[in-house]
Amino acid sequence: MTAIQHISTGRRIKDRVVQGLVYLAFALAVVPLVSVLWLVISNGLARFDLEFLTHSMNGIGARDAGGGAYHAIIGTLEQVLLASLISVPIGLFTAIYLVEYGNGGRLSRSISFFVDVMTGIPSVVSGLFVFAFWILVLGFQYSGWAGAIALSILMMPTVVRSAEEMLRLVPNDLREASYALGVPKWRTIIKVVLPTALTGIITGVMLAVARVAGETAPLLMTVFFTNSINNDPFSGPQMGLPLFVFDQAARPNDTAVDRAWTGALTLILIVMLLNLVARLIAWWRAPARGR
Repeated sequence: MTAIQHISTGRRIKDRVVQGLVYLAFALAVVPLVSVLWLVISNGLARFDLEFLTHSMNGIGARDAGGGAYHAIIGTLEQVLLASLISVPIGLFTAIYLVEYGNGGRLSRSISFFVDVMTGIPSVVSGLFVFAFWILVLGFQYSGWAGAIALSILMMPTVVRSAEEMLRLVPNDLREASYALGVPKWRTIIKVVLPTALTGIITGVMLAVARVAGETAPLLMTVFFTNSINNDPFSGPQMGLPLFVFDQAARPNDTAVDRAWTGALTLILIVMLLNLVARLIAWWRAPARGR
């Protein structure tokens, strides 16, 4: 009896120690996140007003007060939307092929290898590629579309890997039940597999969006700078929020630095809003919502 109590006490001590280490690791992970959020919010609220959200920097000098990031907000939303329209269908179709049709063949292994390589590509490389091919070789001008192409290169591997993992989590019993009813494979994928994995796929897409929304290096070489509002992403330079923050933070005066902090806060809020919308869509389209 004493030996059993000793073993039980030892296990409880080990459980408490491991539990304490887990809580400590959680605290260490949360502290930097909370500190960054606190720093951005405390410094960004000073200029977070209607003028900042509805005005551009056109006609505003480097040391002048006022001005806003409306032109950069429009640019970021359009560039991320175009990048998503490019990368999400390609990434989703690629994941479907790898899971449903690849069967470990040579082509599927080659695709997986290139997806892994693209995952580790630095963001500046995608910008250099688009700059060299789209602007220098083909002769197109700086534009939001060029920036969207660079961002889509960064989004694709994240979308492919996240969608692939979610599709693999769908039980084969659901597929087999659909096949047993005489449903063809393509229809099974559309009506059974994709709706089941939809929530995870949307989460993966939002992770990809969050990654590229704050990228500056690809935009530096493809979008260029402008202080004016450009609603057409296919013609002329178009500002983005990461570029706006980079440009304002590099200016040695307090008014510009305040605008940079507020631009960073606006970018965080946009990403959070997009995540909220994605969560609502996933909840609305969830197969078990009506149960």
